[in-house]
Amino acid sequence: MDRALWITWYNLPDQGCDAYLSWLHGTYIPELLKRPGYLWAAHYAKLNATNVPRASRKKLTTSDPTVPKGDQYILLLGAECTSVFGNPGPAALHAGMPPASREMLAMRMEERVNIMTEAARVNGPEAKRYPDGMVLAPCIQLGTFNCDPKDEEDMLVWFSKWRLPAMTSLSGCVRTRKLASVVGWAKHAILYEFASLEARNHFLATHEDAPAEREWTDRVVLSLTHAPGSANVGCRIWPPASA
Repeated sequence: MDRALWITWYNLPDQGCDAYLSWLHGTYIPELLKRPGYLWAAHYAKLNATNVPRASRKKLTTSDPTVPKGDQYILLLGAECTSVFGNPGPAALHAGMPPASREMLAMRMEERVNIMTEAARVNGPEAKRYPDGMVLAPCIQLGTFNCDPKDEEDMLVWFSKWRLPAMTSLSGCVRTRKLASVVGWAKHAILYEFASLEARNHFLATHEDAPAEREWTDRVVLSLTHAPGSANVGCRIWPPASA
């Protein structure tokens, strides 16, 4: 099973962006997928806020200036366990690449990395019809955040009793994973996979606006401090969606 994820958020300059994406999709990702234990990769482009309806409740974003703010692109790789991404780690892996590849990697701006392990997973109604196996779905929403230790039990109970079970019957949902970090600023993450952006926009927004458990949900949400741009919503640009 793909229980570990290496997640990278970053921005790109306008100049050279097309060349970078061609290299990433045609060279970098295929070479990584040849490495022992690497199971899949998925690359996403952030969507403009006007294309992504959000719940009306407030959330807190970190003001820590040491946390990089990149979020234009999100690259995710899956493995069976986090040790795959520690032997070697991302820094050593990149340092050992050819000069041309290191030049491409240097184009990334405001790069932020987490390596996470899966704490819980549920399948949604679309899982049985999803053609791409382990590869993440065409649309994702990825929330990454920290929580005061005194509030973590309440958050765990909320995810376990309310949010994750609700995703098993949410139309348009493929999978939902609760993640815990071994590397990176954010200690926690929630990764939703949707069959399409349209499904995410309609069904998740409808679910979040429902009155059931609203007071509990608001309390949990207000106890979290999010990474810049979280919750990120993106559409998959590699690999191409199956027909």
